[in-house]
Amino acid sequence: MTDATTQNEPEGSILTALDQLAENAPPEGLSLAQIFDALDERAFGAILFALALPCCIPFLYAVPQIVSLPMAAIAFQMVMGRHEPWLPEKFANRQIDKAGLDRIAKSGRKFFGWAEKIAMPRLTFLTSQVMERFIGIFLCMFCGSILIPLPLTNTTPGFAVALAAFGLMARDGLMVLFGLIIGISWIGMLLILGPEALKQLIKGALALFGV
Repeated sequence: MTDATTQNEPEGSILTALDQLAENAPPEGLSLAQIFDALDERAFGAILFALALPCCIPFLYAVPQIVSLPMAAIAFQMVMGRHEPWLPEKFANRQIDKAGLDRIAKSGRKFFGWAEKIAMPRLTFLTSQVMERFIGIFLCMFCGSILIPLPLTNTTPGFAVALAAFGLMARDGLMVLFGLIIGISWIGMLLILGPEALKQLIKGALALFGV
């Protein structure tokens, strides 16, 4: 893509990388292993961000289920103190078609274009390798909640993971903190209200907006 927004972004932008990935993908799409290779990233933040993006999209079916377990596996590797992410073979061959990749790239700009503009190194102790292990515990919890079979339950925890992951990439501890707050609040709602009550709350919200 060659629009002005992309041209003005810093080299190595994750959003630009996802644009190029979607644009160059064959019609059948790419496996998760191919996506990892294409991103050419050894940082947990970039991989988690790319995997979390499909979960941010309301009413995008199948893709969140494809990425949720691999995302949890990567987050668990953070907890265990691995220095770079590794994708278990049983997840590596999971496929995302070209249409799904296009939606992921567009959602990256829609939901996180603002983040790329304001991200800066701050509260960097929250992005240290020691803190990554602590953050990984919460990300595992958020990923687990994505598996709950309720409408829109992937959107909030997916956004929380993506925001925290973006913060890790940018060494922006404030962004990481906001991502954790969103995710912890979501987990708290699940525990306090329970899945069934939360399901009714979501249905009411959808009805309010005519969805």
